[in-house]
Amino acid sequence: MLEKETLAILTKAVERLEAGFAGLPPMNAEAPQRERIAEVLQEAAERLHDNFPYFHPLYAGQMLKPPHPVARLAYALAMWINPNNHALDGGRASSAMEKEAVAEIAAMFGWKSFLGHLCGGGTMANLEALWVARETHPAKAVVASTQAHYTHKRISKVLKLDFDEVACDERGRMDLLALERQLERGDVGTVVATMGTTATGAVDPLDEILELRQKHGFRVHADAAYGGYFVLADNLGESARKAFARLAETDSIVVDPHKHGLQPYGCGCILFRDASVGRFYKHDSPYTYFSSAELHLGEISLECSRPGASAVALWATQRLMPLVRNGEFAKGLEKGRGAALALYGKLKASGNWLTAFEPELDIVVFAPRTAAASGHAVNTREISQASRRVFGAAAKGGLHLALAELPVNFFPDTARSIGRNAETMTCLRSVLMKPEHAEWMERIWAILSEVAKTEI
Repeated sequence: MLEKETLAILTKAVERLEAGFAGLPPMNAEAPQRERIAEVLQEAAERLHDNFPYFHPLYAGQMLKPPHPVARLAYALAMWINPNNHALDGGRASSAMEKEAVAEIAAMFGWKSFLGHLCGGGTMANLEALWVARETHPAKAVVASTQAHYTHKRISKVLKLDFDEVACDERGRMDLLALERQLERGDVGTVVATMGTTATGAVDPLDEILELRQKHGFRVHADAAYGGYFVLADNLGESARKAFARLAETDSIVVDPHKHGLQPYGCGCILFRDASVGRFYKHDSPYTYFSSAELHLGEISLECSRPGASAVALWATQRLMPLVRNGEFAKGLEKGRGAALALYGKLKASGNWLTAFEPELDIVVFAPRTAAASGHAVNTREISQASRRVFGAAAKGGLHLALAELPVNFFPDTARSIGRNAETMTCLRSVLMKPEHAEWMERIWAILSEVAKTEI
């Protein structure tokens, strides 16, 4: 099941890389200890059996998507050199490849003029976005929805920024009336619009948030770490489509190539529409920025040493599959979205499951429809217990889902009939981000149907 045929391609690529340094005098490299290396790698392979099968379509739980083979190979190829994209001294070629790859991501959102770079992941990218927000709107608060990633609250604390949460509507999106009430206080400097929440894939109404910006003058940061690439998809619903269409009007965007971008961890990206925010990064280094008058990526990044291999892998992937509508990459996103809609339709038509709102991206949230016990209505505690039973039974059947604690009002069709022991309940969550999920939907549904017979 693990793709291995491309390993031969890597050997040829390493030989071509070596040819570029053929003019160097010979050196006595340390003995590679082949036998011992083989033993250690065999042991590592054995240890790695203790993982869920993240690469397989029957893993439909957390946001784990295998890197594309070209990304895996390009990363390994770069490791023969191990470039550092902090300064051009340590990564000339890989720095150029990073600039090209990041420019392609920015163009995907409609930006030609911008400031941006790769980083370790969404957390670091959001840190830089909120740090710049603090510098441009000092003493002003950051607000994000209750379903936004917890990193915003945590980062705001690190940056000593006031942070407030905005209530969500029944579709898991930022509630605009609640947002406007907070804006009327006059102390909000930045609104974080989440373009695909990690719990449900809900897309905040960015188009309407931008309209409020005209009145209240705040900064808009788009946390598109999970959903950003869906700007290329042609099968979004109307509300998500309208939101993604306005991304170019935001002040900053975060997207994670190590999620839908088919990259190894960790590869995040931060983009700023106004390139002049680079002034906040300005610093002196006594030994790293003297080899070239060109921009060193460390001059526009809070991180110092960064893996050039990540840039090489991303560049290679985008070279193979350009970030364009109707291309191979975009069609892979559309397949995941189609798989989510297919699963949602099956769940909704069945009498065994409670469904939340229709998925906006490729995440489906649902719960078992447990039978009412004699004398009382089904309550949230019973549904939570049934969700955990289904989670365990599905895993034994080969299907790996995830659990999420979500508001009861995310299930509007049934919320009024549920006895509430609490305002949240444990639900099942399926992230269908692999294109192969579309082809495996009948198998996934068959396992869920079998589990329903014994656990609901």
